[in-house]
Amino acid sequence: MTYEQALNRAAAYCSRAERAPQDVEQKLRDWELADADVLRVMERLRAEHFLDEARFVHAFINDKFTYERWGRVKIAYSLRQKGITGTLVQNTLADVIDDDAYLATLADLLRGKMRGMKTPLAPNDRAKLYRFAAQRGFESNAIGQALNRLNVADEDDL
Repeated sequence: MTYEQALNRAAAYCSRAERAPQDVEQKLRDWELADADVLRVMERLRAEHFLDEARFVHAFINDKFTYERWGRVKIAYSLRQKGITGTLVQNTLADVIDDDAYLATLADLLRGKMRGMKTPLAPNDRAKLYRFAAQRGFESNAIGQALNRLNVADEDDL
């Protein structure tokens, strides 16, 4: 594949959705493009704003929280897997995810999980709910707060 063909295909790939730079670079390497051409394509994609790490991080966090209902821990871990770390992730998490919406999402997830359980909750049920929320990427203190609020709430509210 030539440089121009790779550039056109990569630009089309980036146009369909926000992409992590690591994913685009891997795609170029899968196309067996020379290392020098990979670097040239990546630079050109950045220069022409097909590839923007901050824009990708914002979209990724928004989508995973809104649609997948993931917690901050799982989102940050997924971004780390894509080669994105540091203050960009932490700042964008703080900007995109409102604390009240975060706790409301967690409570909603726990309520949904509790519908299949007997009330009042047994101690092992509380542990199941905790593990469920932790697996979704929510922090321990947020899980504890949500569980305490749900235990205090009337059964009609669940």
